[in-house]
Order: sequence, then C-alpha cells, then structure tokens
Amino acid sequence: MKYSDQIGQWLRDAGYSHYFFVGGGNIMHLTESLDRYLTGVPVVHEVAAGIAAEYFNELAAPAKALALVTAGPGLTNIVTALSGAFLESRELLVIGGQVKTTDLANQRMRSRGIQEVDGVALVASTCKVAHRLLAPATAEEFLDIISPSWEPRKGPVFLEIPLDVQAIQVEEQPLPAKRNSALPTATDAVLDELVAAYDAAARPIVLIGGGVSYAAMTQVRDQFLTKRIPSMTTYNGADRLGGDDPNYLGRPNTWGQRSANIIIQRSDFILALGTRLGLQQTGFNWQEFGRGARIAHVDIDESELHKGHPSTDWQLQVDADDLLRRFAAADLAPKDGWLEHAQTIRNAIPRVEDVNQTGQGYISPYDFILRLEPLTRPDDFIIPCSSGSAFTLSMQLYRQKYGQRILTNKSLASMGYGLSGAIGASLAGAGRRRTILIEGDGGFAQNLQELGTVDINRCNLKIYIFHDQGHASIRMTQRNYFNGKYLGCDRPSGLGLPHWEKVFGAWSIPVMSLPLDFERSATFREMMDSEGPAAFIVPIDPEQTYFPKISSRITASGSMESNPIDRMTPEIDYLENR
Repeated sequence: MKYSDQIGQWLRDAGYSHYFFVGGGNIMHLTESLDRYLTGVPVVHEVAAGIAAEYFNELAAPAKALALVTAGPGLTNIVTALSGAFLESRELLVIGGQVKTTDLANQRMRSRGIQEVDGVALVASTCKVAHRLLAPATAEEFLDIISPSWEPRKGPVFLEIPLDVQAIQVEEQPLPAKRNSALPTATDAVLDELVAAYDAAARPIVLIGGGVSYAAMTQVRDQFLTKRIPSMTTYNGADRLGGDDPNYLGRPNTWGQRSANIIIQRSDFILALGTRLGLQQTGFNWQEFGRGARIAHVDIDESELHKGHPSTDWQLQVDADDLLRRFAAADLAPKDGWLEHAQTIRNAIPRVEDVNQTGQGYISPYDFILRLEPLTRPDDFIIPCSSGSAFTLSMQLYRQKYGQRILTNKSLASMGYGLSGAIGASLAGAGRRRTILIEGDGGFAQNLQELGTVDINRCNLKIYIFHDQGHASIRMTQRNYFNGKYLGCDRPSGLGLPHWEKVFGAWSIPVMSLPLDFERSATFREMMDSEGPAAFIVPIDPEQTYFPKISSRITASGSMESNPIDRMTPEIDYLENR
C-alpha cells in the first residue's frame, strides 16, 4: 500500500478521528489518504488548524484530532499553535509536508526545494518531539514518534514527511496497541503526611489545576461536596467544580477574584494539585504567595517543582489524578468553620465593584458577564479568548454551571485564539452542545477568516465580541504608564478594524448589535436559542476602566514591582478585622 495510506490507517488505530488542514502540494498524498480514514475539516489558515485540534482534543477525549500542514508557509503559520500547546501541556500532533528528499538543502544552503523551510529546526524548541522521516518508519517507530503527545505529560509533536516518502509503496503493518505510560504515584506515607497536614491546618485550601483531569474530578466530586473540602480552581481547572458548589471558593490569580485572592492568602495549608504555580497564579510578588501557609506542590514536571518560585514545603512529581482520588477517599477532618468564614468573605465582596466607570450608551463588560450567566445551559462549552479584557473578565467573573466545559489558552495569551478554539470545541461537541465564544474585537480580527469554517460546518456557535474599538488592555497600559500616549490600539492611533455587521454578512451569519436591555429582545433570544452560528456585538466603552487588578510600579531603577495578589487596586480594608 502507499505509505500515506498506511499513515492514515495508523492514525485511525491510534484514536484519531479528525484532521484540520489547509491543502498544499507537499501534502497532496497525505491529504488524499487521510480522507479515507478520518474526517477532514478544511480551515482557511494553518494556525486555526492547530488551535482547533488542541481544543478538540481537550473536549472530545478519547477522540483525537491532528493538524495537517504543507511545507514552508504552511509550517511557519502553525508555529503559534505549537507554542500554545507546548506552554499549556496539551496534546497536539502536527504532520507537515516537505519537499522531496532529493530536493532538501540539508543545511548546506538556505533553501533548495520550492518553499523549503527546515520545519524540524524551526519548531524543536516548542515540541516534545520534532522529527523528519527520510524513509518510511515501521509501525512501532511511528507509534514511538507520536505517542509523546499524549504521554506522560501532554504536549505537541511535529512529524515532517517529505513528498516522495509519502508516496512510497510499503508492506502493510498493524499498529501496536496504543501505550499509556504509568505515571509515578505518591507513596502511602506521603499521602498520610498530606492528610495529616490538612487535618492539622485551621484554614486549608485544595487548589485544583488543569493537570487534574475532568474525568478524575468527576469521579470524586461527590466526596469533595460531602466532606466539604475547601476548594479553589486555577483558570485551567475552572470547570472542575460548579460555581455554586458550597465548598467552592473561587479562582485566585493575578487577574483573579478579589475574594479568592484574600482567602488563599489567609490559608495555612495549600494542596496545589496539577498546577505549575506560575507567576500568573501566584503573582509577580511570588514571595508573598501563601504567606504563612505550608504548600504541597503536585506537578508531573520536575522543573516546575524546583523552579524556586513560590517557596514550597512538598515537591511531589506524581500523578495528580491518583493523588486526588486517594486524598478524597481519606478520612479528613471537617473544616466547616473555616469554610463558612471563607464563604462570608466571598459574600461580603461584590462580584462587580462600583469602582469602574462605563460611559452612557455602553454596556458594562462586568455587568455583561453576569447577565450572560443565566442565559447559558449546563452543557454549554464556554470559550473565553486568551488575552485582553474579554478573557480576564470572563475568568474573573463568570460563575460556571457544573457540567459546562471552559477552555482557554492563557499561557501563550495570544490574540486570535478564540474563534479557532471555539471551532474545535464546536466540532468536539458534534453539534449536540452549544459553544459560546467571548472575545474582544482586536483579537477576533486576527483570525476572522475562520468565519468561513464556522459557516460551512454550520457550527452551533454563539459569538460575543467586545466592541471597544481596539485593544482595550494595551490602551489601558498606555494610559496608566505613559500618560495616555496611545499607539496602535484604536482607530485614532492607526489601528483599522472592520465594520462587524458587514464582516458577518459576508458569510450570511446572523448578527446583531446588542441593545442595553438585550435580554428583553425577542430577536436576541431567538438567535441565542437557535441552532447554528450567530454573532452579537457588545458595545463597550473605549475608555472603560478595569478594576480590581494587581498594580505594579516602575521603580527608580526601571524595574517593575508588584503588589501581592490579595492587595488588588483599589485596596480595601473592611475585611481586615473579620
């Protein structure tokens, strides 16, 4: 059989069901062959293929998707998606085409074949594996190359296959059984230590990160609720608990919920499960994170455990899912008094503070998030974009319904992720689950060409665009640090954004600009509840303020100095004596 046919068969047997792609001459055999075994989803730009596959994999498991790109610009266009999957430790297989082996420059010159770029060298720093096949690999070798994408810590794999290798005739081979490497697990003695530390603590917190799988958290949720374990989530773990769960205490973060930041800073024991405890989680003033608390840090990456920030008392390179299950099954001391006190703090601090100013004729983005909540269903996919005010406010404010899945790529924080990710989510839901995208106009403009993919696949996708006429977060930075010297952040400073009604009209996607009382609009209700795509333009004040936030100062030496996460601006003192 042709080797490209063999690859299609192997991918199907490894669990792949979909591939996102942009056609190209150097993948012509692979494109035609994969169509025999998988469902192909053409996209307009390669970066969308990678992002859509990443989100599909997170939400459709055990089904898998990959991205297929041609050589040269096809590969360079997907580098952002590879980088995002690398930073978030998410499964992503990218198969790239390449010129014929006889046309390879082999680093003797910049390029020999047409559109030749050394893809392996280009992406090696942000891939777990980057490999070029100069001859057909055996079934065992092929599995060895692609399996690191899903084991033991997920991440991107790039496999480059020259055009002539794709077309070689080979003897058919079955793919060996898909391997899942066993992760190290905590010993009983370590588990007993953690349980004892939790029992001895007066104010413990269990912080659930994205390294705890949705499936594992589902298995132990009843135990967490019954035992009233005081729990928080990171942004990547946001959907592991329901926003109304009585033991849920919010999402601490540099842009987190003020109440959650105060509570975690008052804790005396933090069990951080499946989170890298990066600077966005702890704040740049990481020395102050969890002040007075003993911290048990559980992560599969040894380098994250020993990076030196924050200071921790246990560094456990073990399976977070396994430890979660065993910890939840343990006989844990009740913490009702602390939980009730923490909920008192939560209730005392309003979710939307009156410090912000919204101009007349605009919708407050803070109020919008709260008004959107009751319009969502427990089985919706919620996709905040990955940067800017639409992202930060969604993650700071949105109260998730249990059963909803929430997904973003916060580590790369790239504009333009939202629409492509929402497409992957929608296809992962196979039309049975509605997807809701919340994105800023500046970010949406970066990949708006994928509206064609939304239209042709009739994605059940509801798009909300924060129309603040530019880049709100950049505008705010320039206002705060450079006395309002605006550069490239809105139309007056040179940034050209489209007329949104015309853009959506080009693909015949229903669109409406939201009135101030949009919930009362029959047209809005009909569009929100109907099958298929629809877009809503949310009028946001270009001069909207965004508080509370962690403030930083430029010191005399030119460096930045930040507040700890429980001292958000504007600072409050009415809880100091409680």
